[in-house]
Amino acid sequence: MYNVSISPHVREKTTTRSIMINVALALVPTLGFGVYRFGWNSLMLILVSVASCMAFEALTEYILKKPITVFDFSAVVTGMILAVNLPPTATWWMAVLGSAFAIVVTKMLFGGLGQNFMNPALAGRCFLTISFTGRMTNFAVDGLSSATPLALMGKGESVGLMDLFIGNHSGCIGEVSAIAILIGGIYLIIRKIISPRIPLIYIGSTIAFIAIIRLISGDEVTPQYLLAQALSGGLLVGAFFMATDYVTSPITVKGQVIFALFIGLLTALFRTLGSTAEGVSYSIIIGNLVVPLIESKTAPLPFGCERAKHIKEDKKNG
Repeated sequence: MYNVSISPHVREKTTTRSIMINVALALVPTLGFGVYRFGWNSLMLILVSVASCMAFEALTEYILKKPITVFDFSAVVTGMILAVNLPPTATWWMAVLGSAFAIVVTKMLFGGLGQNFMNPALAGRCFLTISFTGRMTNFAVDGLSSATPLALMGKGESVGLMDLFIGNHSGCIGEVSAIAILIGGIYLIIRKIISPRIPLIYIGSTIAFIAIIRLISGDEVTPQYLLAQALSGGLLVGAFFMATDYVTSPITVKGQVIFALFIGLLTALFRTLGSTAEGVSYSIIIGNLVVPLIESKTAPLPFGCERAKHIKEDKKNG
C-alpha cells in the first residue's frame, strides 16, 4: 500500500503560533524596561494595545464570517509592537485607534495574516503620528525633558552613550533601552526566528549613509556620533522586530540585502535631511511597498526555465 499525499512531504515543526509567541517573548525585555522607566501609564498602553488588537481581529473575522485566528498570537504581537512605538504620554483611546487602523484597515481588509502589504503596527503608528502629531511627539514624563537623543543631536548637542545603552532618556515606550532591545533581538536569532541579515545590513547601511551624507554636507563625523545614531530612536527595534516581518519583507537572500540597503538609505535621508529627527517607521513602510518589485527582480528561475530559454533562442536563430 502506497500513501499518496500532496506536497510538501516534509514539514517544519514550527507554526505561526510558536513564531509569534517567541516574538512576543523577545519584546518583553524592552517593553518591561519601558514600564520600569516611564511608569504605570506605559503598562496600561501596552495592555490596551494588545487587547484592542485581539478584539478588533476577532470582531472583524466574526462579521466577515471567517475563522477566528486571535489565538495564533499575531494580533498580540501587533499590539505589542504598536505599544513599542507609542510615547509614554499617549492616552488609552489613541492605543485603541491605532489598533483599529492596524488590524481592521491594514490587516483584515486585505485578507488577514499573510495578505497585508505593510507592517500593521507601523501603519497604526504612522496613522497616529499624522493624526495627532503633538501628542505623538510629546515624551515629557515626570519632569523629564521631552527632547529625544535624536532631537538633541539634530541641534548639535551630544548625548551620553551609556544613557543610550541603559535607556536613561526620553523616547517611545519600547525604544529607549538598547540593551533590552538587543537581548530580544539576539533571542530571536538564537531561536532562528529571524536571520541577522536584514537587521545587520539595515543598521550598518543606515550608519554608513549618514556618514556619507554628513561628509558631503561638510559636517563633522565621529565614531561617537555614529554609534549614538545607531543606539537612538527606533533603529534597533525597527531592525530586529519590524523590518524582519515575514509577510512584508523579501524572501530571497538578494532581495533581503536590497531591501535592507534601501530602507537604510531612506532612514539616513530622513534623519539627516528631513524635518523630523526620526525616520524608521516611514522607511520600513515605504520599503514594504516596494517589496513586490524587489521580489519580482530577485526571484530565482524555476527549474528548467533557463534551459528552455536557450532552446527557444537556438530555434529562433536556426
